[in-house]
Amino acid sequence: MPLQGLNYIMFTGLVETLGEVAAVRNTGSGIRLSVRPLSVFELETGDSVSVNGVCLTVTRITPGLSGKGEECAFDVSPETMRSTNLGELKPGDRVNLERALRLSGRLGGHIVTGHVDNVGIITGKKPAGEYTFYTFEAPPDVLKYIVGKGSVAVDGISLTVVDVGGMSFSTAIIPHTLAATTLGDKGVGDRVNLEADIIGKYVEKLLHGKEPDPGLMELLKKQGFAK
Repeated sequence: MPLQGLNYIMFTGLVETLGEVAAVRNTGSGIRLSVRPLSVFELETGDSVSVNGVCLTVTRITPGLSGKGEECAFDVSPETMRSTNLGELKPGDRVNLERALRLSGRLGGHIVTGHVDNVGIITGKKPAGEYTFYTFEAPPDVLKYIVGKGSVAVDGISLTVVDVGGMSFSTAIIPHTLAATTLGDKGVGDRVNLEADIIGKYVEKLLHGKEPDPGLMELLKKQGFAK
């Protein structure tokens, strides 16, 4: 898919840095979320940032408390509160941060829009050698787009699916990902934001109501876009 054809903000699911929640303030039925990046992270007011996989707009940048560095503020709408886990954040929590992809940048993960589909639950976490296997329970509206060896964004992190079964899917996490993102902080029972691969959604729309072409379906299955 050529980048020039994209008409939405795009991320890659490769977390650039972690941030620490500095403050959460109620603004009517929404919240104002203030985050302090934990490393150099150049931002301007109006920039789009993926915060735990949710595309948010920087509304204000201010000096941090006690000289701890700049804080960036995001206004989170009631709809975003309902469909993600951002409303569960509290001061001191860590979040994954990624700036929107420039057209000249490398797409190292997969196409992530920052439009969370639903919230899932970690149901398993098991070390195995250098890897840690996570199992996530996912709602049907997300699970239908997830296929083995395909991609999924979990709290904004681009992950490769190992297996899909029942109401869940599993991934194998390398040590670097555990150290560089919030996944290492999370355990069984924690809720995570899920965004399915957008390519699968477009494929479903194109094929809706049409008799599937056997050759096309075989090709899609081979490439991991269909089951």
